[in-house]
Amino acid sequence: MKRIALVNQRYGLEVNGGSEYYTRLIAERLTGEFEVDVITTKALEYTTWENYYTADEEEINGVRVLRFPVEKQRAKDFNDFNGKYLREGNYNVETEAVWFEKQGPYSPAAINYIRESKDKYDAFIFVTYLYYLTVKGLPEVADKAIFIPTAHEEPFIHFKTYETFFNLPKAYVFLTDEEKALVQGLFHCENIPCRVMGTGVEVPCEPDEAGFRSKFGIDGDYIIYVGRIDEGKDCPTMFKYFLEYKKRRPESQLKLVLMGKPVCEIPKHKDIISLGFVSEEDKFSGISGAKCLILPSKFESLSISVLEAMTLSVPVIVNGICEVLKGHCIKSNGGLYYMNYFEFEGIIDYIFSHDAEYAELRKNAEAYVEKNYRWEVIMRNFSDLINKICKE
Repeated sequence: MKRIALVNQRYGLEVNGGSEYYTRLIAERLTGEFEVDVITTKALEYTTWENYYTADEEEINGVRVLRFPVEKQRAKDFNDFNGKYLREGNYNVETEAVWFEKQGPYSPAAINYIRESKDKYDAFIFVTYLYYLTVKGLPEVADKAIFIPTAHEEPFIHFKTYETFFNLPKAYVFLTDEEKALVQGLFHCENIPCRVMGTGVEVPCEPDEAGFRSKFGIDGDYIIYVGRIDEGKDCPTMFKYFLEYKKRRPESQLKLVLMGKPVCEIPKHKDIISLGFVSEEDKFSGISGAKCLILPSKFESLSISVLEAMTLSVPVIVNGICEVLKGHCIKSNGGLYYMNYFEFEGIIDYIFSHDAEYAELRKNAEAYVEKNYRWEVIMRNFSDLINKICKE
């Protein structure tokens, strides 16, 4: 049996993050055909990288997880350092080496393990391009590396470091056609084998909308946000738009329900309900009862929460600045996108005043996921790619 390693900065059932959750879904499904290890850190929170897990090794749902300590927490001056570097725009490899160390998670022990264990594994799968473990680890095993960059248009993708870095891996997995076009357009890596295959979506439980509403005391119509509640997801703008809508539509009883760990301030308002980190059962039950799922982020490489909503026939409302999210809406006709407040307002008004069209959005959303994001197809592609890399 071939042995493979997946590398991600955080890993665990308690971890709240898109690439981390994606890594876990893939790792658990590869265990049937491969011997799977995950190389990660002992950190739980990306805002500090403080060591949280104590065990060096554990098993989670059949996957062997190897955890390495973070030697330095995220630098307190990182935000200032980052802001200054982005404003000046004089990108260079030397300063970026400092940037990656300050941002973290700084774990030389993990990099040493990757370097020293190159011959133990037939392939290494690195998930997400931005963090220390990928930037320092992938070059050590480039001839065995499958790279899943989860890239999107943002300032960091234009760092000087990446001009050579993105031509190192043996193969790519892109989550969307938009991501593939972005990466190949920026780095001219068309000669590197690649697959576009996203992630599969499945509902692990029977959603209980009534039970969810009773448990959290939610009645009436609501839209839902699922994920990290922070500035990086443009949540403050979502709050601003929702409060403006309530101000301009005082008769509206619409609520905004939030699921996820707050990293930025949430306005105090009777119709903004923050539930914090919830169970999978509560998450899917909450999504199923929502009028729509909203994702205000400008930067997404796929968005599992959008696909989870769609598989439950819940239409999505997304930020049209993000090409990937806009693409989901256009290709599926199962969601709507906005570019400013008045388009956001128009969408909310529309879904409550056009019942037939709303029903069509629901039907189209589910059909889109069923056609494009089935696990059996995605994992077959993963298996084929890994076996192809291992033979070369």
